[in-house]
Amino acid sequence: MKAIRRFTVRTVLPEVLAPLEELATNLRWSWHLPTRRLFEDISPELWESSAHDPIGLLGEIEPARLQELAADQGFVDRAANLAQDLHTYLTEPRWYQQTVTDAAPKAIGYFSPEFGIAAALPQYSGGLGILAGDHLKSASDLGVPIIGVGLFYRSGYFAQSISPDGWQQESYPVLDPDGLPLSVLRHPDGTAAQVALALPGGRALYARIWQVAVGRIRLLLLDTDIPENEDALRSVTDRLYGGGGEHRLLQELLLGIGGVRAIKLLTELTDADAPELFHTNEGHAGFLGLERISDLIGEGLSFDEALQVVRAGTVFTTHTPVPAGIDRFDSSLVQQYFSTDLLPGVEVDDVLALGAENYEGGTANTFNMAVMGLRLGQRANGVSQLHGEVSRGMFGALWPGFDADDVPITSVTNGVHAPTWTDPSLVALAADRLGTSDTTTADWASESVSDADLWNVRNGMRQQLVRDARSRVSDAWGEQNPGIGDPSWFSQLLDPDVLTIGFARRVPTYKRLTLMLHDPERLRSILLSKEHPVQIVIAGKSHPADDEGKRLIQKLVEFSQEPEIRKRMVFLPNYDIAMAQLLYPGTDVWLNNPLRPLEACGTSGMKAALNGSLNLSILDGWWAEFYDEENGWAIPSADSAGDSAERDKLEADSMYDLIEHQIAPRFYDRGADGVPTRWVESIRHTLSTLSFELSADRMVREYVQRLYVPSAVAHRTISADNYAPARALAAWKTKVTAAWPHVSVAHVESGGVDAVPQVGDQLHVRAHVNLAGLTPADVSVEVVYGRARENDRLENPHSVELTPSPTVGDPAQFAGTVTLSRAGSFGYNVRVVPRNPLLASPAELGLIAVAS
Repeated sequence: MKAIRRFTVRTVLPEVLAPLEELATNLRWSWHLPTRRLFEDISPELWESSAHDPIGLLGEIEPARLQELAADQGFVDRAANLAQDLHTYLTEPRWYQQTVTDAAPKAIGYFSPEFGIAAALPQYSGGLGILAGDHLKSASDLGVPIIGVGLFYRSGYFAQSISPDGWQQESYPVLDPDGLPLSVLRHPDGTAAQVALALPGGRALYARIWQVAVGRIRLLLLDTDIPENEDALRSVTDRLYGGGGEHRLLQELLLGIGGVRAIKLLTELTDADAPELFHTNEGHAGFLGLERISDLIGEGLSFDEALQVVRAGTVFTTHTPVPAGIDRFDSSLVQQYFSTDLLPGVEVDDVLALGAENYEGGTANTFNMAVMGLRLGQRANGVSQLHGEVSRGMFGALWPGFDADDVPITSVTNGVHAPTWTDPSLVALAADRLGTSDTTTADWASESVSDADLWNVRNGMRQQLVRDARSRVSDAWGEQNPGIGDPSWFSQLLDPDVLTIGFARRVPTYKRLTLMLHDPERLRSILLSKEHPVQIVIAGKSHPADDEGKRLIQKLVEFSQEPEIRKRMVFLPNYDIAMAQLLYPGTDVWLNNPLRPLEACGTSGMKAALNGSLNLSILDGWWAEFYDEENGWAIPSADSAGDSAERDKLEADSMYDLIEHQIAPRFYDRGADGVPTRWVESIRHTLSTLSFELSADRMVREYVQRLYVPSAVAHRTISADNYAPARALAAWKTKVTAAWPHVSVAHVESGGVDAVPQVGDQLHVRAHVNLAGLTPADVSVEVVYGRARENDRLENPHSVELTPSPTVGDPAQFAGTVTLSRAGSFGYNVRVVPRNPLLASPAELGLIAVAS
């Protein structure tokens, strides 16, 4: 008989063990090794069976064991000391408080549809969620005052299993929030705080607010599975990325609009500071800007005036390099939901205009969440240098007339949270030999760590992975074949001494899970080589609706189950944080072979590198900017191939060649002591040069310095004097936009260079500009110059602003000088763009006039 409802009864701890409750309910334990060790020592067996979940562990522990621990003064003191350490961590000034100026924001709202923090809180599907979780963890470690906002999904993403014929199967175990590290935000009278959204047909959507302590960071998760909702609406937060278009729209309305309302409740009910700026992590949360506009309209601003305030205080991060990764809705559906009392004061036409694809190449009657995010955020970024370039090209139509380099989308390369993803054995080595447990700043070039030390640690990581893989395969067999023992060959699955390649990620087709199978015989010979054997460990989930992705998994599983292959290649089901924490360190080489440039960043390879693994990757995402010929190998991209089949063949052949002729021989080239000196040299180099650069601490610092502080300053500036600057900016934009069709460069004169120009000559430029009623102060007139290439395109252009003539005329005159600083081809042009001190970029309005 099955239970009709399931819930978790929490353990009543002896008073002397009360610190365990505090330690278990703050997710700092997920990256704080001493706290994890404390819980593991309570019961190693239950620690493993609970998937390293302290609350699950405490829920299963026998009262007799608790009494035994309460009588163990050593354990009681450890728990008390760790609780005191947590208190210190939560209250002491950290990097942000010690180094950031008064310009820094007092609080930042960080919105994401998913957060991957710990396996015990499965609210993530892949890289976007893991990145968001790592962002919060590093923000906590650095003292950055973020308030995170997401949704609480009762069934998370999904649990994956593989059928005997290799087909992915999904299940959706229901999570019990009472058994998770959550607490409800409550009013002083004890009632649960809720947000409400008005829906079409006079209905309303209600959500309670769960709080999660992520170190110093408070994460709010909105949950619709409450009695106040009708049955159909209780399921709005049922699954991550589940349901059809309207279901997804409801989730995103709740995340954005409901999330801002949840923060307002938090600041009313607690001592939390209100955010001065909001960071929208991908377009899913974009509606948050509309809620803020509605609030400002309530304070007396017009829509356009409120828009200026919201833009100044919004940072938008795009994570996808492919249009298919962007949420797009039929405009009529969006119109239906905003033709209600959902957002007082906001007209539906203004909403639709923000997401409209009303640009060259756009689709009519389509509402694009990323486009809205860019129009609502004055500062935007991609997540690697290459992805920034791709994003400027992908969204360039929003700024017509501007070169791609001028499109106002910068990049902040992702990073990963080192304490979460660095294996404890490497941390221990750094602490023992280098005097620090911070592996990102340790001196890995020091002779205090020998080659043998590094190699022994790496061998231990590989052995750990082999044990875990065998255990997972055995568990999966037991679930599908209850009562039947493991096949005998399971005990020989993988070899702890063989070169191990890892590949794990989501399974959209562009990531090319099966590129390694392009030439099955070639792969087979590599795996089974007598001299240089190789083994491959693979994991990843396909979206439940992506049958093509599932077919790729099936094809790979079928190959890996061939009798001669099955000990050298394995697909591990149900890829999650717990698996990843052993998989990344346990691989010698991390493989990544997407179609360039479709990988925005690819943080899995970063996690492997933090553990001394070497990367074998297409030059895409983060690898394109960090590959240096010593930290791994680059698979050449066959961009000029005639078709996709030829491209796959060329790139697969290159991958095979690298493994067979460079990677494997180096791995097995051992000295008399059994250490592969040349391989360890690359390990040491990787740890020395990449550990800090790939860390989330570096990433969060960069966000603070380059985006958060400027955004906070801009928000304060535009909000001063009861929003007078915002009102003035809105009026100025209206004036400039109306006049711009008539702004033009009427004539350009130049002189000052000889018939044969030489380096050092000065080019004098005078431009006559029709301002159409604008003043010279409203515009910036620039001479743009650089090397002239094919079709007269300027390469790596520079610009010099021209000075307006003191003599007022029509057209107005602007003049300036360019020094010819280098030999070779030279070209120039003159452009006119709007100028206002409250703009973050000359391209912000998407208006430009160029001489022709």
